[in-house]
Amino acid sequence: MKPVPDTAIHIIGGGLAGSEAAWQAAEAGVPVILHEMRPVRGTAAHQTDGLAELVCSNSFRSDDWQYNAVGLLHAEMRRMGSLILACADVNQVPAGGALAVDRDGFSQAVTAKLEAHPLITIERQEVAGLPPADWSSVIVATGPLTSPTLSEAILEATGEGALSFFDAIAPIIHAESIDMDIAWRQSRYDKEGPGGDAAAYINCPMDKAQYEAFVQALIDGPKAEFKDWEHVPYFDACLPIEVMAERGSETLRYGPMKPKGLTNPRDPMVKSYAVVQLRQDNKLGTLFNMVGFQTKLKHGAQAEIFRTIPGLEDAQFARLGGLHRNTFINSPRLLDGTLRLKADPRLRFAGQITGVEGYVESAAVGLLAGRFAAGERLERPMTPPPFSTALGALIGHITGGHLEGDRLEKGPPTFQPMNINYGLLPPLEAPRKDADGKPIPLKERGRARKKLMSERAMRDLGTWLAGRAE
Repeated sequence: MKPVPDTAIHIIGGGLAGSEAAWQAAEAGVPVILHEMRPVRGTAAHQTDGLAELVCSNSFRSDDWQYNAVGLLHAEMRRMGSLILACADVNQVPAGGALAVDRDGFSQAVTAKLEAHPLITIERQEVAGLPPADWSSVIVATGPLTSPTLSEAILEATGEGALSFFDAIAPIIHAESIDMDIAWRQSRYDKEGPGGDAAAYINCPMDKAQYEAFVQALIDGPKAEFKDWEHVPYFDACLPIEVMAERGSETLRYGPMKPKGLTNPRDPMVKSYAVVQLRQDNKLGTLFNMVGFQTKLKHGAQAEIFRTIPGLEDAQFARLGGLHRNTFINSPRLLDGTLRLKADPRLRFAGQITGVEGYVESAAVGLLAGRFAAGERLERPMTPPPFSTALGALIGHITGGHLEGDRLEKGPPTFQPMNINYGLLPPLEAPRKDADGKPIPLKERGRARKKLMSERAMRDLGTWLAGRAE
């Protein structure tokens, strides 16, 4: 006699996507078993056994829902009861206009919420290979560091090779070791963040000679090499600092070290040639990470080179930078519109493995995967949100909702990880006049268009949610 299928939803991976998926499914009234292999099996990047551990930055990026696509995604997820956003809000640290968190407090809050939920069981074990056949509903949310055995099983099930890219991690510095006689506190353009702090960042100034010497040191410094992975590209939004330096001497000045919007109070009439920014990493304010300073420099070189930055001469590092490989599947070809594997519909995928990049995007896909799976289990199938929403646009991108015919069957020729951005949403014409009928200057129309698109997204999400409640 065949075994009776398990009625719980099994979620493999306790990162941001898996944690959010578990919460959403359980809140819908469906039992969940969340499988997390740590601490039984560790990874190259994780430091703890906490759920939803942040291994790279501690920032969820902009929280401005009207003018920034990731801020819009925040707003949509909050409206849908996101566990990840709720825990981020409670563990927020100053970060200008961004939503950044105390990484340990955030992970502990997510872990506590999931452990306390009566419909969630957490099993600390590695799922080696494809899940058992009697697991009739599974969400694979193993993230960028999927175990080798599961990776191989996924490759066999999908019938193609995995695509990969490199992600780098930035160093973290003890605040007490930063020389505040040289550095100063200020957010770019004095912009207040969600917590009202307009001086959230520590800024270290450089003149031209210091900057040029620093760039050359980055280029000349010894790098960690991974010869077996040389064919794997970097993700452009998370390039190592030394790779950016190699692309041109001015690249960093127009990237993470841009001086725009920052004024050194000790010499306000002299503009810094470049500025290194540090963002608070924990709620106590004792740790700061180097913004945009992901690196694959060897550890000894990191400490030596980064201590040439004015204000960091005596810097003490709580963590040095590093490099790890991410893996993702060709989702537009392999997944349907509700994230199910076409070759085996009992399997859904969520998070970075689907080809989204970023904490918030990973959690967003987990949110929808959890709801899709719960709706299916409760025999209330759920359609994706409209493409005009950030959530719907993200799902559309990774499942090929924007493709037709042969292009959908084959998948896009160069499917790559993607952050949420307004380019994924259906366009709107930029307004030429404001609400009072006054002409909007040409340079401000793009910003006005973003606001219209964000307002449309929130309206359409509300209509979609109301339709599901009927």
